[in-house]
Amino acid sequence: MQNKNRYPKYLVRFLLTLYRTGRSPFIKASLATALSGMSLLQPACAATADASSAADSIQSSTEVTPSATDSPYLSFWYHQSLSVIGDKNVRFGPYRDNDIYLEYEYFGRKGPFDLYGYIDVPKAFNVGNGHDTGAWDHGSPLFSEQEPRVSIDSLTGKHLGFGPFKEWYVAFDWIYDLGNNQANRQNTLYSGIGTDIDTHTPLMLSANFYVRRQWENYGAANQDSWDGYRAQMKYIYPLGTFHGGSLTYVGFFNYDFGSRLAEETGGNTRSDTAFVATNVLLYSFTHWRFVAVGRYFHNGSQWNGTALDFGSGSFHNRSTGWGYYLSAGYQF
Repeated sequence: MQNKNRYPKYLVRFLLTLYRTGRSPFIKASLATALSGMSLLQPACAATADASSAADSIQSSTEVTPSATDSPYLSFWYHQSLSVIGDKNVRFGPYRDNDIYLEYEYFGRKGPFDLYGYIDVPKAFNVGNGHDTGAWDHGSPLFSEQEPRVSIDSLTGKHLGFGPFKEWYVAFDWIYDLGNNQANRQNTLYSGIGTDIDTHTPLMLSANFYVRRQWENYGAANQDSWDGYRAQMKYIYPLGTFHGGSLTYVGFFNYDFGSRLAEETGGNTRSDTAFVATNVLLYSFTHWRFVAVGRYFHNGSQWNGTALDFGSGSFHNRSTGWGYYLSAGYQF
């Protein structure tokens, strides 16, 4: 246990005041990292992000206990937002899709539970290119991803961290695309272990390693099987405050490997690996936030080959390359 008295009292009071009064979750996350190192806060930090944004939440000790009246949001720990998102050249498949859709997103940390997820309404405004379908034109009315983690440290009551690994989790990533019928549906569960990594800098890192259970997968050959693994890394770095808003870089990548989809499908149309790297600039105010995203796809959704033909003529596979997103949202 560190001796708290070795820090000047004025410094302690100053940092605690900034933590109590700060409204940006990212600035509070950086302060919490410093205070945790001074043994003034319990180390509990959840850093998560999705295909369109990310955020961070802090669980405080009894020395700094937030209440509902301290928060400008409906909950001091359960953060929510509603966004309109436009995307271009998205490559979760062999086509390049453009879309404008609606997204509900949430994140938070409560006890051992580190929560993140989102629910999308594809093509909610009936705007998209020729390959894009959604809620109003016989496409999927709902796409969602939920990424809960449960702290093993909290459940056991023991600090299991060592070296740079601060805390350990049982981690999940459930992806569900409702589709308009079973042939156009995805139901995938990744499950495994996760950790938060101490960098001794404002950079926040978390990593997860999963095994994949595949149920529906748009009719692919690996349906109803255990098929492959996913390595995931997430990183957040606060860039500063500008004109009353906080600017933050958020990034993550997913690397899928160890699948046997190519062998089970035959030919060269599918791959056993896929890689997606997402880079986000988040400009956030108390309630409003604005996001710009550049995302690189390699074999998006494990599509491979140069030329494909689904029965209506040959076309060029576009599953590798860059896609882009812009969004505006309201946090509540």
